[in-house]
Amino acid sequence: MKSLKKQRRIQIIALATVALALSTALIGYAMRDGINFFRAPSQIIAEPPGPAEVFRIGGLVAEGSLIRGDGATIRFEVTDGGAAVPVTYTGVLPDLFEENQGMVGTGRYINGVFEASEILAKHDETYMPSEVVDALKEQGVYQDPNG
Repeated sequence: MKSLKKQRRIQIIALATVALALSTALIGYAMRDGINFFRAPSQIIAEPPGPAEVFRIGGLVAEGSLIRGDGATIRFEVTDGGAAVPVTYTGVLPDLFEENQGMVGTGRYINGVFEASEILAKHDETYMPSEVVDALKEQGVYQDPNG
């Protein structure tokens, strides 16, 4: 009788372990497309991603590069001080979006142009995403707005 209880307990533990491993694998598989890695313009120029890959780009909107067309398509360049990547975006830009300010965009790099599906801008005059700050510091062009 005791060996039957022990065998049943081992089966339950083994089944729970398999279920946990399977659920972890399924969660990882489901999230693989939902994870967008941040890239600086220098990284994109050095190693261009495929046109099907969705990722995030971040940096400063290059001065003098913002072009608003007749329609809803906006063109500009994102730079990290080392390289600049042309960006197109169709839609309404955030209110605080402007030249020489930090931004992060989500989209695809197709034929040398980043086609953004979403644009995020800083939310006050001193905020910049930490990923953008790190990339700009790496290029040696970051200036702390607080002095």
